[in-house]
Amino acid sequence: MPGLIGKKIGMTSVYSAEGKNIPCTIIEAGPCVVTQVKKVDTDGYEAVQLAYGERKEKNTPKAMQGHFKKSNTTPKRKLVEFDGFENAKLGDEISVDIFEDGEWVDVVGTSKGKGFQGVVKRHGFAGVGQSTHGQHNRLRAPGSIGAGSTPSKVVKGMRMAGRMGGERVKQTNLQVVKVYNEKNLIVVKGSIPGAKGSFVLIEK
Repeated sequence: MPGLIGKKIGMTSVYSAEGKNIPCTIIEAGPCVVTQVKKVDTDGYEAVQLAYGERKEKNTPKAMQGHFKKSNTTPKRKLVEFDGFENAKLGDEISVDIFEDGEWVDVVGTSKGKGFQGVVKRHGFAGVGQSTHGQHNRLRAPGSIGAGSTPSKVVKGMRMAGRMGGERVKQTNLQVVKVYNEKNLIVVKGSIPGAKGSFVLIEK
């Protein structure tokens, strides 16, 4: 499916025609440069590689510098493949005008990293809730993690403490509220994963 690489700017709110306040997210989408066109006879599948975000040439490997020079563009930070661009050519710029007001899109991003967290924050455990009967340090403990003799192991997938966030998350069926072609901005209804300034993928 066609799409664009963008950057999360932040959240705001707009008023609908009925006077309702709608929370929205602003995304800077593109312009993205076509840096490679993959075909079935050469690559085994059809796709278009898009590049977004400026990158210093001194921080770009020589192989990637040559890759970008083929499409007559400067080094970019993010490369992603999309399908659905049948007539795209090397070096073409694809901007936010592929989206329209009112249509539905999916947004993929990397959720905020929370570090190592306990079961209360990570999985919503309630905890003991009180400190009676001498329980001075068991308020937010995970409790039992399985039987002893049988199966005498911790079952895979047991909800326990661990690293939280920092994962690829797709938010589906978000409505496009407004597209600003001159500023390369797209406003979608609701929230999207990731911190401000993080890369996101917008798919039709």
